[in-house]
Amino acid sequence: MEDHLSCAVCHNLFQDPVLIDCDHSFCRSCITQYWKRPGTAACPLCRRETSSKILRPNRTLAGIVESFAKRETTQQECNRHKETLTLFCQTDKQPLCVLCQHSKNHRGHKLLLLEEAVQEFKEELKTSLKPILDKKEECAVVKSDYEKTLKHIQDQGEMAEKQIKAEFETLRRFLRDQERIALEDLELERERNFLEMKGKIKDATEVISSLSDTIQDIEEGLKEEDSIKFLTRFPETQKRAKRPVPELQKVYPLINVGKHVGSLQYRVWKKMLTIINAAPVILDPNTASPYLLLSDDLRSVRYTGKRRDLPRNPQRFDPCVSVLGSEGFTSGRHSWEVDVGNKTNWDIGIAKDSINRKGDIILNPDNGYWAVALRNGTEYSACTQPWKRLALSVHPRKIRICLDYEGRKVSFHDVDNQSHIYTFIATFTGKLYPYFSPYLNSDGKNSDPLIICHRRVTIQEN
Repeated sequence: MEDHLSCAVCHNLFQDPVLIDCDHSFCRSCITQYWKRPGTAACPLCRRETSSKILRPNRTLAGIVESFAKRETTQQECNRHKETLTLFCQTDKQPLCVLCQHSKNHRGHKLLLLEEAVQEFKEELKTSLKPILDKKEECAVVKSDYEKTLKHIQDQGEMAEKQIKAEFETLRRFLRDQERIALEDLELERERNFLEMKGKIKDATEVISSLSDTIQDIEEGLKEEDSIKFLTRFPETQKRAKRPVPELQKVYPLINVGKHVGSLQYRVWKKMLTIINAAPVILDPNTASPYLLLSDDLRSVRYTGKRRDLPRNPQRFDPCVSVLGSEGFTSGRHSWEVDVGNKTNWDIGIAKDSINRKGDIILNPDNGYWAVALRNGTEYSACTQPWKRLALSVHPRKIRICLDYEGRKVSFHDVDNQSHIYTFIATFTGKLYPYFSPYLNSDGKNSDPLIICHRRVTIQEN
């Protein structure tokens, strides 16, 4: 009877029951709050869309519920023996009087005093409540990350769109088609990622709402002072408390800014068969430490000393102040030049895709890094195991990194005097990425950025 007199939203006895268009009844406050959720304008039971949200009082149902509640409140004695219910049969899960315990129906059953049973089951509910509260808190953290990621996607999209428009503007009228294609690609990815994150946030919200309802049911059960009413509802409350909670997948579909913005002029100008300036390597902002600031063209990086509020995606270095190139290599020969200027500290080289990017990082080949470093303005080192000091007669301002994947070596050269700095010999597996770290600032020094140099490329028609 109680099931028929309970609201499908709060699962309690109806309070001020009302009818909606499909003739299903709910508590007035429950259906009102349910319809306030985004995208909910249907019946919670039959899912039928409502043409009107007018609520009609169900006075007949209200009267029945009131009578039932009064009967439940006063039912404190055994129907059979008319004795006060003071015992609880754990085998049959029902209250008993002192005479019932001698009947053959309960012979050999485990009995408890009613108060002891209530206390035992409340303790069981308390135990069930803790992991649910923890899960709700965990889901709230994930939802917060989702919301930050959503905002970052919007910011990334706006920044990339601005850059694309600025670069296409220099190509004048006959490049309008290329601009349209690039913007459509960006918009497609932004919209796809945006909708995916909206869906994840909606999923998280629904899980949190479900957990909140369960928590409310348990807490109300714990507050229930009527033993009979508590025990009557206990099995259903216990069932809801143990209902499995779906895990929220932690995904961060960030926009691949490098694909849309990186070397854009080079890719477009190549179709025009002319002379262009192109950066052979650009930086990947999705890997940049929150303490780093990348230029709009993704060719330079500097340390700011201030942590930006960025998504905690797995690709990002945190807290080490490092960043990878946007494009990785699995074969062939590749080279790029880095302007280190007058910096007093820096690290540059290559790194494996599988490197650790969280916490402390130790640069050496065993950890997936082949790099050279400068410390204190004069101390050059090859990041071997242990580091090897390099005696350089001239302080290089531009360094060329050359990767020969099949040749199994990474070499470093001073661009200005073409002198050799150091060469690593190694067998490479998997994808390798250019690696950069402008390092920390010290006493106002080392604030200059690391800059990837333009390379002038002549494109000739075959």
